[in-house]
Amino acid sequence: MYKRIVAISLVILSSLTIKAQIKEFECNEEWINKIEKIAPDKPEIQPKKTRKILVFDKFTGFNHWVTPHTSQVIRILGEKSGAYETVITKDLSCFEAKNLKKYDAVVLNNNCSVGPRRNQILDMLDEENKLSEEEKIKKAAKLENNLINFVKKGGGLMVVHGAIVMQNNSMPFSEMVGGSFDYHPAQQEVTLELVDPNHPLVKAFNGKTFVHTDEPYLFKNAYTKKNFRPLLYMDTSKLIKKNKEIDEKIKYVSWIKSFGKGKVFYVSPSHNAQSFEDARLLKFYLDGAQYVLGDLECDDTPLKNINQ
Repeated sequence: MYKRIVAISLVILSSLTIKAQIKEFECNEEWINKIEKIAPDKPEIQPKKTRKILVFDKFTGFNHWVTPHTSQVIRILGEKSGAYETVITKDLSCFEAKNLKKYDAVVLNNNCSVGPRRNQILDMLDEENKLSEEEKIKKAAKLENNLINFVKKGGGLMVVHGAIVMQNNSMPFSEMVGGSFDYHPAQQEVTLELVDPNHPLVKAFNGKTFVHTDEPYLFKNAYTKKNFRPLLYMDTSKLIKKNKEIDEKIKYVSWIKSFGKGKVFYVSPSHNAQSFEDARLLKFYLDGAQYVLGDLECDDTPLKNINQ
């Protein structure tokens, strides 16, 4: 009887801990100051020239409450370390070719689109209500292609959490990013393992797992080709509240890849701002940003080639 009471108490305590950890809160000065204190003082690699990053954090679909926090994290990491300068915008015109030329890299921050169409650029053009349907479709394709060409020609792209959904039904976008969003089980404690503890881009974790509360994202489309260098993975057999069978035990949640002359970094963690209160995740983000900027060089050989 005593053992049963203890077990129930532990379950209740664990539940309360998780609920406390994922409580939403505003991105206020107190939290920003906390992140500024624990963010890295210097980058892994000193940039050879001034770098400039554009953070696009507009969404039309699901509102990830962590979005403003993530934008501030990107800003703080660059400002404190001196690795790059940051411009944050919700303006769709940032994807005009002439505007993209001003930046070394673009960060897509939780740009979740409306389902089932899953095309945020079209969603935003619908909001403007100034163009005909044919004109909107044509312009949306042009703006998406501008971003793809920006990366192909040598620009960097960092895609954070829900931003993989931005153009989720577009195969060209999926090929560039490395996959499209499929679904996720309910939020839960997720243990992220290092694919290769010796890889420079996971140096932040000191060879140890990263445990936090998150949405365990699963992917489709280009993901099936594994045309990327995986960094973090989760064991799907340990996930709970799965609404359907998962086809693979190992699912990757962060990876890097070359795309044309450019570099891409996808990072699923995290749905919750509390995850950023761990200095390891902050360094991981900074190192990933330096990778897409071209300053931190490392092996990005695709998994499909490694396994051959």
